[in-house]
Amino acid sequence: MSKIKTVGITLGVSSALLLAACGDDTENKENSAGASSSSIGEQVNYTVVATEPGAGLTGLSHDVLEQYENLEGWTLQESSTAGMLSTLDKAIRNEEPVIVTGWTPHWKFSAYDLKILEDPKGILGGAENIQTLARKGLEQDLPDVYTVLDRFYWEPEDMEKVMYDAQEHGDFDVAAADWVENNQDKVSEWTKDIGQGNGEKVKVISTPWDSEFASSSVIKLVLEQLGYEPEVTPVDPAIMFQSLATGEGDVTVAPWLPTTHKAFYDKHKDDIVDLGENLEGTQNGFVVPAYVDIDSIEDLKPKE
Repeated sequence: MSKIKTVGITLGVSSALLLAACGDDTENKENSAGASSSSIGEQVNYTVVATEPGAGLTGLSHDVLEQYENLEGWTLQESSTAGMLSTLDKAIRNEEPVIVTGWTPHWKFSAYDLKILEDPKGILGGAENIQTLARKGLEQDLPDVYTVLDRFYWEPEDMEKVMYDAQEHGDFDVAAADWVENNQDKVSEWTKDIGQGNGEKVKVISTPWDSEFASSSVIKLVLEQLGYEPEVTPVDPAIMFQSLATGEGDVTVAPWLPTTHKAFYDKHKDDIVDLGENLEGTQNGFVVPAYVDIDSIEDLKPKE
């Protein structure tokens, strides 16, 4: 069985992250937690650390900087998921202010004490869903696969459990296997009355983020147990939608809607099949450690 690994794992984060969130440098904590909103901007160099340039959240974050007048002079530092997590981890170890783009469910909310800043303008969207989309013709070509994917639904805590365990095991396949073994009631709902396949290949298109590694790894294992040969390919969101619209990919369980991937969905919606939500209650936002004494994007001050 091939292994699906994420760059987040290479940070060497496991139980050590839990300790990092509880540092005892009292002087640093007092300086950071008691800092005014204007000095927080100075301490983070008026910078919000983002993930990949192609991420939907990155595009929305650029919109935030443009539309909030109090963020005049701020910049978005495009990086990677691993880079964002490394910056967050370093800041928390030193109990310093940091602002990153983030989303839930994600294991970092279990590893650290974090909060999502309020977004009064609603630019980053409210609660979202993760959708299952398929290429046209999949229902006719692989009806049982289509049915399993149509039934696939789980809760945010399920996804976060797989993500967090993957940090411990260093492998999403192992974490997914543990979850499937311990959640046979849900898996049985997805696979009820489904026959065994004959090694048919299934191209599962995803994105290179921990949340989507979790869902894709679980789907991959379930389909393997049914006798199929699923192949998971993580790509940029634009490529994910394009591959389904052109028939190069079969299915995805990764799109965040209605906000994060709206532009891609609107462009290709007539050429794909929407099977509905597979998870509800996700959220994007600007994320800070709980010790940072601000609660809203509007608490921040423009660069002087």
